[in-house]
Amino acid sequence: MTSDRRDEPHVRPRPSLRDVPRLLASPRAAATSAGVGLLLVVASMVVPRLLDEDVRVHWPPLHADWDPRIGVLTVPAVVLGLVLVLLLPRLARSAPWRAVLLTGFTATWLWIMALALTEGTDGLARVFERRQEYVYDAQSVGSIHTMLQTFVDRIPFDAPDNWYVHVAGHPPGALLYFVGIDRLGITDPFWIGVVCVTIASTAIVAVLLTLRTLGSEQLARSAMPWIVLAPSAVWMGVNGDAVFTAVAAWGLALLAVAAVHRRVLPAIGAGVLLGYCVYLSYGLVLLGILAVAVLIIARTWRPLPWALGGAGVVAALFTLGGFAWWEAYPVLRERYYAGIASERAYSYWVWGDIAAWTFTVGLAVWAAFPYAAKAFRTNVLVQLAAAALLTIAVATLSGMSKAEVERIFLPFTIWVVTLPSLLPGRWHRPLLLSQVVLALCAQQLLLTRW
Repeated sequence: MTSDRRDEPHVRPRPSLRDVPRLLASPRAAATSAGVGLLLVVASMVVPRLLDEDVRVHWPPLHADWDPRIGVLTVPAVVLGLVLVLLLPRLARSAPWRAVLLTGFTATWLWIMALALTEGTDGLARVFERRQEYVYDAQSVGSIHTMLQTFVDRIPFDAPDNWYVHVAGHPPGALLYFVGIDRLGITDPFWIGVVCVTIASTAIVAVLLTLRTLGSEQLARSAMPWIVLAPSAVWMGVNGDAVFTAVAAWGLALLAVAAVHRRVLPAIGAGVLLGYCVYLSYGLVLLGILAVAVLIIARTWRPLPWALGGAGVVAALFTLGGFAWWEAYPVLRERYYAGIASERAYSYWVWGDIAAWTFTVGLAVWAAFPYAAKAFRTNVLVQLAAAALLTIAVATLSGMSKAEVERIFLPFTIWVVTLPSLLPGRWHRPLLLSQVVLALCAQQLLLTRW
């Protein structure tokens, strides 16, 4: 997937990861940055209690409940986590490239499944059994055309036969995904979860291909263990946003291929996937920031007209089917603020979101921020992560993301969890272990909503 730099002089060779950042920042800076992240998390827990403020989640800042349930099924997850900490860095360095991709996918799938199955099959099934989730409404859809034509009318709370929370809160592309699963005959909540885990696990392959295409193979290899073992694995595969993460990642990967190799079909494909993302979640319109970052890194705007054309086809199909995105979004805002969002104080969640998000990336990412700042001008991995961080900042400041960002930010988070690969090599295994411990603690001590 990478280009030959001699044949394509429009792409300037870039320094490899090991050439740049590890000599430029200090351990003290990393520790200080991680300390800031920890203080933010502690504050997000303590402030609501000190102020006696109900921030409208049960275990601030996460949408979860304190519910320790360590048992025999925890053992396989612990063993797998330790094995992956030991093996992934070595495999990332020495395995053939295709084996790295396969290992990344397989390890991600196994790790997500191992975490979920610490609760038995309920670990995957429970979410999809809830009436508030997509599956309930998806199984009641008859005519897709009628569903699209009446979709906006069923968003408001006071509408007869209104959609439940998640369907109402997203464009119909998300519902169509679950309708498709239902019509394939996959109706058991556990197997719906397995399908979601499998699709979500392909996101790592897309991210690695993007890093290799825009940067170098070394860059992609170094990122692989950090993506696999990111604490976000607790939420990957057990909600629709994990699937959205994969669709978005593949759209950006195709855009990178189109930009570097000057290919039309990947550009159209990127437009179709990224365009469909806008119909999976209203917030994914912010993927435009990452898409622009890909084109800036590749130093070309050539794919843009073709990508816009592909996205335009998706928009035209939904519009002709009866759903107008621009009409639905204002109605969704009214429902959003008529519900629990109006009771979640912006003054808390504008920073509480980042504390909640920290549970999905770990303090290892915070420790890497000083190194990332030093390497920004020359490192593709850092530039993509910076675009994702900008996206997260915009989403938080918008006020349309108050809590629940442990799942909402997943399509952006996957680009940020690569940052600890910048840290000195001797830190890698201890920090990877810290990521595993955080994931296990979140899974076993908290009953998350996803």
